[in-house]
Amino acid sequence: MGKMALRVVAGKDISPQLQANPSRSLASKPKTKANAAMAPNIVDDDIFLSPVLQRKAYYADERTIILNMDVSEALQLMKNAGMMVNCIVTSPPFYGQRDYEVDGQIGLEEHPSFFIEKLAQTFDACRPILAANGSLWVNIGDTYWSGKGEHKSGESKQGARRFGLRPQDKKGDGKWCVPKQLLLIPHRFAIAMQDQGWTVRNDNVWLKPNPIPDQVRDRCSTSHEYVFHFVKDRWYYFNKEPVGRPTDTGSVLPPLDTWEVPTVRGLHHGHKARFSEELVRIPILATTPTRGVVLDPFAGSGTSLVFARKNGFRSIGIDIKKDFCKMMVKNIEKIGSGAV
Repeated sequence: MGKMALRVVAGKDISPQLQANPSRSLASKPKTKANAAMAPNIVDDDIFLSPVLQRKAYYADERTIILNMDVSEALQLMKNAGMMVNCIVTSPPFYGQRDYEVDGQIGLEEHPSFFIEKLAQTFDACRPILAANGSLWVNIGDTYWSGKGEHKSGESKQGARRFGLRPQDKKGDGKWCVPKQLLLIPHRFAIAMQDQGWTVRNDNVWLKPNPIPDQVRDRCSTSHEYVFHFVKDRWYYFNKEPVGRPTDTGSVLPPLDTWEVPTVRGLHHGHKARFSEELVRIPILATTPTRGVVLDPFAGSGTSLVFARKNGFRSIGIDIKKDFCKMMVKNIEKIGSGAV
């Protein structure tokens, strides 16, 4: 990883010693399941660099793999190759918010229940390749049902989201899908994940200090999304030191479950819904051990891959849209040139 710089949190420096891998000090600790989880298995380079993955990759080097294919196909490929990842962090397409103009995309299902079912199936397919003590982090926002039909006002501020007749513009079912209804998709999704055996550790709230203004007059303006933290097992790897809150006594408290992170505005090589690096900082630094592997199954512009690479981790990104894979490669190459 090279020389580790000091990082400032809440006005105080966190030294490199606090950011060190906690597994180094486990030898002197009791042999408990909790302590064992802090020394997780790391996949060998022989598997990470296996010809099975290299042949199918859109891009691959010793630290990063990019797969341009349907997410279910990519996950099966990784399973067959014996891949194991330590941290999955992603932001899947939100329901009815974007048309990425590619066959097989997720997010434009006729009913929100079909969308939730598809997402839950996708993340359950991640289970075999996620380490037993690994973590899954999913950023997901909500959607209002409109029922008004196709948008025709020519309003430019919401143009990216009004791309014709969206699922939520249709008549609806009179139950979930009624005009002005907040669909509660994030928590319906989390409950579906619980039903499949995942444990929900947090429903972290992403607070946006600069949200896109809602063009409404009869409700509050939306300024948050959720980042759910799921685990497979009671005991899992979590290192609070590099992301926690230092106290005056020298101890470190865990990070809060509310994260104020500005949104990324504007198009980036055609991508309209980019992650912020600050949004993936806590998930990746807290739940990825040294030389661990980060997976983003809906990688988009590749923010998770860029952050992982900068911080010495290996990473895998999956996206069904080739233009986004091209964008990921460009962003990865900028790190080597010092442009990022």
